[in-house]
Amino acid sequence: MSTLSWQPLSDEDLPALAHLAQRCLDRDGGLPQLAGEPMLRQLFLRGQSIGGRDEIGELVAAASVFVDGTGHRAATGLVDPSARRQGLGEQLVRWSLERSGGSLLRLVAETTSPESDALADHLGLLRTFAEHVMRHPLVAMPRVPRPPGLVSLPWSEDTAGLFHIAYTRSFASRPGFPDTPREEWVAGSQEDEDFRPELSRVVLDRQGRVAGFVTVTENWIDQVGVVPDWRGRGLGAHLVTRSLRALRKAGCEAVWLAVNVDNPAHDLYLRLGFEDHGLRARYEQTPD
Repeated sequence: MSTLSWQPLSDEDLPALAHLAQRCLDRDGGLPQLAGEPMLRQLFLRGQSIGGRDEIGELVAAASVFVDGTGHRAATGLVDPSARRQGLGEQLVRWSLERSGGSLLRLVAETTSPESDALADHLGLLRTFAEHVMRHPLVAMPRVPRPPGLVSLPWSEDTAGLFHIAYTRSFASRPGFPDTPREEWVAGSQEDEDFRPELSRVVLDRQGRVAGFVTVTENWIDQVGVVPDWRGRGLGAHLVTRSLRALRKAGCEAVWLAVNVDNPAHDLYLRLGFEDHGLRARYEQTPD
């Protein structure tokens, strides 16, 4: 593999991995958590890994093959912007394919670039998922009033089930909707140490029926959903702008969210002051 010095990655490489990830994020955007230790450990230090260093010892490329949360074999990789268009990306993908154990490989990309998209296409990897990562600088924020006749409630032991109903009714028609059971979905939110129940909201109409919801995690708007009967009335925009103001009041300097590339809400978020900050994606090897 090229003229770099290649060795497996270890805990000692975490600072260099963080630097490499941040270099890629600064160039291409993507999920900012990628440069943090928890995600680097999850992606690069729990399976077979390899890192390439140049003549002065700087880490300029890295890859890993691991078993993901669904039990499938997955891979991820990074190439420093200064070392691209030299064949390193293709070498890393082929290294990963050789270690796939004979199964079809899934490629995890929390930051993408034109080069990575072209490489995936060249190698016959199909993009199966992509999200815009968006950032709001919290400088200018429109105020969108809550539609009349609705009441907004925070997350609590009493309202958690209403959040789940709103989640299900908002997203049930989407392809691939997981239909996560109530107990599992509620527990998944509450067990996240960054979950902010006091800033999350479920909205009900006069009859107590759910109209929409928003959940907030750290400085992220995690999920926003509006049930079909309430779409087109400004409820989604209200939930987002209310969350922006609440997070700014709580001391955040910027707010993030991710939205599928096929979701028309992307245009709404742009109008509300969010800025695109790259893409995250998943690719899959297709049968011959």
